[in-house]
Amino acid sequence: MLPKSIVKRYQTGGFERHTQEGWIPFPAAASIGPVFNNVLHTMTPTAHPTRADVRTDLRSDLHGDTRAWKAQVWISFGAAVTLCASGLAWLPGADLDRAFMVMGYLFTMSSAFVLAKHVRDNQTRRVDTPLWGAVVWLGFGLAMALTAWGLLRMEINPTYKAYLGVSWLFLVSSVFTLAKTLRDAHEAALARARGEGRQAAWAAGATTAPAVDNSAPVAR
Repeated sequence: MLPKSIVKRYQTGGFERHTQEGWIPFPAAASIGPVFNNVLHTMTPTAHPTRADVRTDLRSDLHGDTRAWKAQVWISFGAAVTLCASGLAWLPGADLDRAFMVMGYLFTMSSAFVLAKHVRDNQTRRVDTPLWGAVVWLGFGLAMALTAWGLLRMEINPTYKAYLGVSWLFLVSSVFTLAKTLRDAHEAALARARGEGRQAAWAAGATTAPAVDNSAPVAR
């Protein structure tokens, strides 16, 4: 049987760790939200949890994307970059038009990565200023508009123009998918590290944690 202080912290979803200032609570386990399509389950409180319960709960359903999905994402992104690069390399017309389209494609790709990060960062609560959000959305919209304008105004074969347009949209969609996959893997690693830290704190606290006195001082 674990000490009552440890059981109480487990039931309330909090843990403690030792610092120079003393024992302070860990963030609640409920603060860990879903980081990919498979929901990350937090620890389930029990009346009298054991160390095995904590170990099982911390690792329960902590799954990232499969290797097949990651391979598909990277292959799609590489194929999109290859198609765009080959289309721009043999683009007929003036060198100035070709340079403009290369800058437009790079501008679109970079702004798509920034937009994906901005949306993910502010998914649960706003962490960026409204001005930065406006800059991100304006940059992405400007990149898409200028690239589309440059593509439409070029006097080239309609089939070649359609090829460039489809490969450009393919690049944008693959950027968003790649950004999500990388962010999912990053947050899964963070959640796994937090779980292992809580498990270590639980094991250490079961033997070394001092008793917590929550009684309020009595005024005299």
